[in-house]
Amino acid sequence: MKYYDVIVIGGGHAGCEAANAAATLGARTAMITLDQNKIGAMSCNPAIGGLAKGQMVKEVDALGGVMGRITDLSTIQFRRLNSSKGPAVRSSRAQCDKKLYAENMQSLLKSLPGLEIIEGEVSGLIIENNDLGIKQVLGVKISSTEYTGEIRAKSVVITSGTFLRAIMHRGKEQEEGGRLGDKSSKTLSEDLKILGLSLRRLKTGTPPRLHKDSIDWTVTTPQPGDEVLLPFSFYHGADVYPALPQVNCYLTYTNQTTHDIIEKNIGLSAMYSGAITGIGPRYCPSIEDKISRFKDKDRHQLFLEPEGLDVDEIYVNGISTSLPIEVQEEFVHSIPGLEKAVFIRYAYAVEYDSVDARQLKGTLECKDVPGLFFAGQVNGTSGYEEAAGQGIIAGINAAHYTLGLPEFILSRHEGYIGVMIDDLILKGSDEPYRMFTSRAEYRLLLREDNADLRLSPRAIQVGMLGDREKNIFDIKFSKIEKLKSEISSFYFYPTLATNVLFTGLGLTEIKDRISAEALLRRPEVNFSILAKLGFVTDEINFSVLEQVEIQIKYNGYIEKDLQLLEGVRNAELMKIPTSFDYKIVPGLSNEIKSKLLETRPENIGQASRISGVTPAAVANLMIFIKNKHINRIEQIKS
Repeated sequence: MKYYDVIVIGGGHAGCEAANAAATLGARTAMITLDQNKIGAMSCNPAIGGLAKGQMVKEVDALGGVMGRITDLSTIQFRRLNSSKGPAVRSSRAQCDKKLYAENMQSLLKSLPGLEIIEGEVSGLIIENNDLGIKQVLGVKISSTEYTGEIRAKSVVITSGTFLRAIMHRGKEQEEGGRLGDKSSKTLSEDLKILGLSLRRLKTGTPPRLHKDSIDWTVTTPQPGDEVLLPFSFYHGADVYPALPQVNCYLTYTNQTTHDIIEKNIGLSAMYSGAITGIGPRYCPSIEDKISRFKDKDRHQLFLEPEGLDVDEIYVNGISTSLPIEVQEEFVHSIPGLEKAVFIRYAYAVEYDSVDARQLKGTLECKDVPGLFFAGQVNGTSGYEEAAGQGIIAGINAAHYTLGLPEFILSRHEGYIGVMIDDLILKGSDEPYRMFTSRAEYRLLLREDNADLRLSPRAIQVGMLGDREKNIFDIKFSKIEKLKSEISSFYFYPTLATNVLFTGLGLTEIKDRISAEALLRRPEVNFSILAKLGFVTDEINFSVLEQVEIQIKYNGYIEKDLQLLEGVRNAELMKIPTSFDYKIVPGLSNEIKSKLLETRPENIGQASRISGVTPAAVANLMIFIKNKHINRIEQIKS
């Protein structure tokens, strides 16, 4: 029998981060995956980042994760979305070479001390009752060519993605599997039910892949990337980025003929025929959903995205479908540029089991099964980035659980990862959850540019970042403080020559002396303007210049948000015991008691965010817990 500290089930994006985190923190870790050549595979869109997702990738990197640095090694097109808007909504996105991404991830993990990769199928969990009669997971049962039997561990992280009782659908065709060419995990769901976990059925899908030489590119619109490429990784990107040649993506559109074909055959779709009972993603709908829900639109935008530099596959972003093969061919051939397109792979939908994340704590540990953690799509999310964000938190906490260290929790005011986990454990997910900037109440504080300043000190403290990264962080922080000092002590005076410079740059004349800091607060002024006016600095690091400009321009708004956060932090600090009996709290309606019992919030802040729990109920709960705490102290004293 084999023994480890942490077992990670699955080699997707959540599994990669969980395994890396656990091993980095010194836990003897095993990653069990069906096919080690599929570790880090980009099963759907070959891209990382995007609106709000870019923030999460940066946060993963700031915490010592690997997604950002692997993306930097694999990027073939970079774009910063919303670059003309405010810093709160700017998000980086990278088109990747999917083959290189997986290869780079596998290379990194295989060289990681303390991590062993085991190829095999987890057929079940080892479940035993502890001395208190509480069910515990003490390992897994595995079947493989190398080893069949039990593998024991103090904690287990399940990152099974879309593979639990997974069925792929294409029209009336059904095939077991969570990804084309890969098997389904059929028995793990039953063991989770034995543990008392509630499961939900969800659905996702993927579009067809077309051969690049069969597309008429002359009738599509090129979509180039940015000229200035910014790395995702704060600690590794500058050394290698950009590592690869950059390419264009292309735009085309559906039309009325496309829509007519789909409408005529919509009853053949697995989604509309009733073959699929799981709920699909609202914010990444199939082409059938788009046409049914948005009948007023006469066309839908499609992105033709290369899947790599040396592969022939083009990912058609925007036409995910579960229609039969012959219908896919008909409607795709009605789209400009795709009239003679050759299919390399047809689209399909996947239906799978997910856990109700309201059964989890902020650490992503199961509330009722100590040492059992969940991360990724199995928690009801969609997207590589959401999976990675959960994976690193679950991996850190699985290692901490094993090593007897304190829980590591990100609150929703600390990062987008915290927002996502808080949403999941309080509300669950009736549909695949996707992150948006609008989900974060304090998004001006949770920008992608300051993810390292927000989170890296915590990562350094727990050991996710080493001396090298700490040195990089300290140097950047020092440079920011130095530049802020320089700019606050530099003044412009209302001389004739100065005002000539001002008016020549389209600025109003000054009548009194003004600091470079005060001038930078103006929307139309940046460091380039200040340099032309005579402010000289030896700082050339873009991230330092950007950070100082944002901090100065938005200082008033940032300070206001920080003040609002004080009350939120106090509420988060008031803990509620997991076994707390809400029935004894006076003034709570039966409905509110039921909601609190179902969710079992970990603190007053979480209780206040549960739908239907009123401010009056939260106040009653706070008073009761405070009085109970005071009474307990008085009893101890007496």
